[in-house]
Amino acid sequence: MKIITVSREFGSGGRELGKRLADVLGFGYYDKEIITAIAANKGLDERYVEKALDSNYVQTFSFTYGNTFGVIPSLQAQKTELFLEQKRVIEKIGQAGKDCVIVGRNADVILKEFNPFNIFVCADMEAKIRRCAARAPEGENLSRKQIIKNIKSIDKSRAQIREFMADSKWGSSSTYHLTVNTTDWNIKELSLVLAEFIQCWYKRSKNS
Repeated sequence: MKIITVSREFGSGGRELGKRLADVLGFGYYDKEIITAIAANKGLDERYVEKALDSNYVQTFSFTYGNTFGVIPSLQAQKTELFLEQKRVIEKIGQAGKDCVIVGRNADVILKEFNPFNIFVCADMEAKIRRCAARAPEGENLSRKQIIKNIKSIDKSRAQIREFMADSKWGSSSTYHLTVNTTDWNIKELSLVLAEFIQCWYKRSKNS
């Protein structure tokens, strides 16, 4: 079984890269599907689940990423249960034993025992601004300043959530097998190069 996890800075193209890698390699792909599964299991709206999991609310209380947590308000408890459900959903993906690519959700931490190949995708700020502007929903006309603010806020939340889940630091090169800077790259072309690299890595790991 081969599992590839993709952590990424907001606007870096990590989601697109993960999907293209899965397509090139013929692997299963998990991204929004995880949110859908959590929402279905808990009987909640997908938008609420995604917002809760992506917010940095965890900094407001002591949190242990296991099956225990302290006394906290009921709303916070529900959000914490969503993190635990996310963990269960991702573990189930790993236990299925199928080759796959998982984007985000700190899957590299949750599935550590499965020895996944972990990628961190980053890009220069200018490249991220261009990507965010190009992929903005119809009718959304954020200023450059607002886009930068959103990028920094989302990445800050991802880093803070990571701190509550693992000793490793979000975005640190020592945490991942490969750090990829997508600046000035065509994602489609890059996915082909990375797919070949990853296949070589697995062959080498198998023979070592």
